[in-house]
Amino acid sequence: MVKLSRHLQEGKKEFVLSRQVLRSGTAIGALIREADHAQSRADFINKMNIALKEANETDYWLDLLHQSDYISRESYESIHPEIQELLKLLVSIVKTSKNNSGK
Repeated sequence: MVKLSRHLQEGKKEFVLSRQVLRSGTAIGALIREADHAQSRADFINKMNIALKEANETDYWLDLLHQSDYISRESYESIHPEIQELLKLLVSIVKTSKNNSGK
């Protein structure tokens, strides 16, 4: 996301969407890192749920960048499957954590 944002700002002179995708894209990792040291199971679930929301938002910004021709089809197709896989993983973690929180 950092390299993509830099490319958009330097190469395409696009500053609004590039900042959005940088913010949401980097927030995912930060939230997952925070969840590693959560104070409770509820705190862990909350942080992972927010990471899921940020991943979903990042997917939106990537779609918008692709549809507005700021990123090429090839670039989009190299990034999109990774964000989709991350979304699936985060959904699974959140669901499993919620289901196991009552046990």
